[in-house]
Amino acid sequence: MTTVDTAPAKTPALPAQPRPRTPPARRPSGMAVPPQPAPTTLIGSVQRAMRLLETVAAHPYGAPAKQLARATGLALPTTYHLLRTLVHEGYLRRDKGLFFLGDAAERLSSSGAREKRRGRVADTLAHWRDSIGAPMYYAMYRDGEIEVLCVADSRESPAAEEWADFRETGHAHAIGQCLLSQLDENARREYLARYPVQALTPYTVRDSDALLRRLARVRRMEPVTERQEYALGTVCAAVPITVGTTAATMAISLPAHQADRLLPAAQRLQTEIGRHLGSLTLSISI
Repeated sequence: MTTVDTAPAKTPALPAQPRPRTPPARRPSGMAVPPQPAPTTLIGSVQRAMRLLETVAAHPYGAPAKQLARATGLALPTTYHLLRTLVHEGYLRRDKGLFFLGDAAERLSSSGAREKRRGRVADTLAHWRDSIGAPMYYAMYRDGEIEVLCVADSRESPAAEEWADFRETGHAHAIGQCLLSQLDENARREYLARYPVQALTPYTVRDSDALLRRLARVRRMEPVTERQEYALGTVCAAVPITVGTTAATMAISLPAHQADRLLPAAQRLQTEIGRHLGSLTLSISI
């Protein structure tokens, strides 16, 4: 006898249907987008103070508190509080009810301008480094010290290693000799009294008197050269830049085996400085 399976057949599972998407609600045309919340890491009082400083800077003849409040959108009590704080810290000053930038803000501005001038000099040195094929140095004699303010070198044109402090060895390198040649004899002797002549290599000048005689023979605006007096294997030339009472110089260095390039390169540098002296004068006090 045949048995028939009478169990109900299983209904095949239906594939899951995707849920219907609800289209995003459209913002009616003309409705303003709500402002996004400011990052919690920002300090509102600092932001408001900076807005006040910027607004005061835009009024070189001064502005009263009420005008500053309107211009910045700040409440008048908040404006007064911030103005008092900025005046106390020296960023603003008050005169006859008007507010002006103070000494502290002026220092910030002059610092920014100084960095801009420094960048201009650095770009100029880098250009001359590539065109002349030698590392470039910019130095000044300031407050009785030799200061190397900017160096432009590269892998192909590496700078001379400062193995002995440039400030204390002005008698030996062309940068120092060039700067000292622009001073009067009293200033030269004062420097040498603080930093006496010392032999760095067999070629270094031997004493102060010999150095002073050499400096006295340097003609005005003449490049100064030295060969292995500061470091064995290195020759150097420096071109004087004198503006008023400021003594400055731009210099190059080369390996000793390229000594025959030194004077032509220095003369080319002097020509380039002459072409750009007007713009360099503006940047000389970096």
